[in-house]
Amino acid sequence: MNYVPEGLLAGKEINHHYLESIEGMTEAMEKGVILESRAVMCTSTHDLIVELPYAKGIIPREEGAIGIDTGKTRDIAIISRVNKNVCFKIINIILETDGTVTAVLSRRAAQAECMENYILKLRPGDVIDARVTHLEQFGSFVDIGCGIPSLIPIDAISVSRISHPSDRFVTGQYLKAVVKSNDNGRICLTHKELLGTWEENAEKFSPGETVGGIVRSVEDYGVFVELTPNLAGLAEPKENIKAGQCVSVYIKAILPDKMKIKLVIVDVCEDIPLKTGHDYFISDDHISSWKYSPDASSRCITTEFE
Repeated sequence: MNYVPEGLLAGKEINHHYLESIEGMTEAMEKGVILESRAVMCTSTHDLIVELPYAKGIIPREEGAIGIDTGKTRDIAIISRVNKNVCFKIINIILETDGTVTAVLSRRAAQAECMENYILKLRPGDVIDARVTHLEQFGSFVDIGCGIPSLIPIDAISVSRISHPSDRFVTGQYLKAVVKSNDNGRICLTHKELLGTWEENAEKFSPGETVGGIVRSVEDYGVFVELTPNLAGLAEPKENIKAGQCVSVYIKAILPDKMKIKLVIVDVCEDIPLKTGHDYFISDDHISSWKYSPDASSRCITTEFE
């Protein structure tokens, strides 16, 4: 079933098979297959024009997304798809008098099927594919299937605190996420549980090593430096240090019982490009619970999904 974020179907062989001929498109229409191609223009009446090999593809405004016809979904959901891949079902093929072919498409129908057969069936703890669509101060909006949006709140992106989701993600990035709740199709996601526990991350480091990190906050009593997205340590105060800087740090001590890493800032380094991939510690498609804190620690940080 093709219930994946938009952008993943366009390069598939089966997608090309159905779109490379009128016969293929007719077959796809009869079978109700979800396909994908690039939207090249949005008209003044907010119809989407879609690039097809052998036909003019058009998604009428009311077929642009679930909720457009009722006003629940704003037209920006259509306008913003220009120059991006969109999913659709073929609902009509019209042979014009001049011999050209117009394919009438429905993104709404693809989304409705995705909602009924996939989204509504998701349970808390399910690990799913997502694609970042845009970033706001409060979190990252992602496509979880056929352009249906969901949100990863900023505090659920990673254990290490960030000032903005752009510190962790870029628009267009594919990632994994965990369903936190499902309120009749309104999905809320979390991401930090996939990035490893305190111990799993701390095992990458040893006292006496000097490693790279990113300054996340500067306090009177010290500087919090992120070593990995789910692990930060506290460095001794140092002048002229600012949040967001890349630094090299000396690891003085790793203390599982206190869930702390003591650091010393050695130097400020050149900024490094944002890493757009993540090291996920969970490969299963469902998790019931997650415990971040070590057994030796008196603090207990967990997430319960069931």
